[in-house]
Amino acid sequence: MNRKLKYYELVWIKHDLPAGLTVFLVALPLCLGISLASGAPLYSGLMSGIIGGLFVSVLSGSQLGVSGPAAGLTTLVSASILSLGNFQTFLLAVIIAGLFQLLLGILKMGLIANYFPSAVIKGMLASIGIILISKQIPIAIGYDKPDFWTNGFLNLFSNNDVFGNFISLNKHISRATIIISLLSIAILISYSQSWTKKIRLIPAPLLVVILGIIATYIFQYYDALNSLKSTQLVKIPENIFGNIVFPNFSLFLSNSQIWKDGILIGLLASLETLLCVEAVDKLDKRNRITPVNRELIAQGIGNMLCGFLGAIPMTAVVVRGAANVEAGARTKLASFTHGLFLLLAVLFIPILLNKIPYASLSAILIITGFNLAKPRLFRSMWLLGWKQFFPFIITIIFILATDLLIGVLIGLLIALYFIIQNNFQADYKVIQSKQHETEVYYIKLHDNVTFLNKVKFRTVLDKIPEYSILTIDGNHCKFIDHDILEVISEYGVKAHYKHIELRLLGINLVPHATLH
Repeated sequence: MNRKLKYYELVWIKHDLPAGLTVFLVALPLCLGISLASGAPLYSGLMSGIIGGLFVSVLSGSQLGVSGPAAGLTTLVSASILSLGNFQTFLLAVIIAGLFQLLLGILKMGLIANYFPSAVIKGMLASIGIILISKQIPIAIGYDKPDFWTNGFLNLFSNNDVFGNFISLNKHISRATIIISLLSIAILISYSQSWTKKIRLIPAPLLVVILGIIATYIFQYYDALNSLKSTQLVKIPENIFGNIVFPNFSLFLSNSQIWKDGILIGLLASLETLLCVEAVDKLDKRNRITPVNRELIAQGIGNMLCGFLGAIPMTAVVVRGAANVEAGARTKLASFTHGLFLLLAVLFIPILLNKIPYASLSAILIITGFNLAKPRLFRSMWLLGWKQFFPFIITIIFILATDLLIGVLIGLLIALYFIIQNNFQADYKVIQSKQHETEVYYIKLHDNVTFLNKVKFRTVLDKIPEYSILTIDGNHCKFIDHDILEVISEYGVKAHYKHIELRLLGINLVPHATLH
């Protein structure tokens, strides 16, 4: 026992402690930025990261995964807070999301992600990226009036005085904010290039935050006229635990929207977690596989805690998981350590956190959004063909035009249409030939012929001309749906009246009822 403890102590000091510190430096600005994008109190993102590190890492079976607030949920969280009216009510939806995930895990539904077409999932993530970018642009330019896209941007072209409109817009933006945003974006883009690999000393998000704080001080002391306002800086209460908002349980059964939002958040969080787990497992040099049902249970308990403790919902996160692997993590102690560092930062350095400009966080989120909706993704989906690109682009259009649920459902319907169409084409083959002067048709049934083929199969049979020979071969078929057998049985009567010689191979006819 002592040797085992000593082994874990050595592993933690040599590998998991430095990896946990690295992930903390990546996670800190992301926790703040995702809270900002979600329209939630800033401390709620930090609380989500703390819960993900200290609790979910212990419950999870993943050795390298890291959980916390995710960019993929920002659109849904923001819309839910607005529709439910306040953050207290929204926290009830987070608890329901956790319960839903817990139930999925108990029912061993961890394979649910495999049933969502990848084109729809990619479309959903790309649309989230586009929304994320659009929501951060007003913050990145320091716009100080409500609703930039209506009152600011669109009004530029609302009348003939376009030049005057630009002058008016200029009065409501901050030059200092724009400079910090552009500098931050430039750093983040540079970090993604291979030539900077050898000079990367600290994680890009942390570097952006440090330079943002330095730039704020420079503007404050050397260019007071353009210095940042207090509303353009992070505001975290010094006593975070004294300012936590708790859910209003009296509304639990009073609003069906709470349940709808909760289940939707739970489903999306589960999908994102399962996709992340798969990605991080592929990075593990020791080829350890995360038990997906246990992961859903861990995430469910974590999100229930988030709801009870005033935090936004969490998922397993690819960015943090990949950073954990790159930093040399060996066990789940690295994720636990990152959660511990987040807790210590909130307890002991809230004043320093309040020096961070929103512009730095918005730049991080703009790049995060861009990574979700890269032009390269659109091009690769186009090259995969119409059957992949169409569900992908339809999902994006309808999410942007309506909401996440409607967009995903319409994308699923489009994808299902192509799946059904492929089934029609793949499950049987028709060969036509001539024997003397008689038309001969041979229909070979493939592995599985289901009710999805019923309409087209019946149409093919109806097109067989009179006085011909038809052979239907089911010898190589593993499964023939009862509906198909019924169609063949019914066709036997038609064939007799049309003088068609019907030959059946490996097919047992079934009795059929005639409806009057």
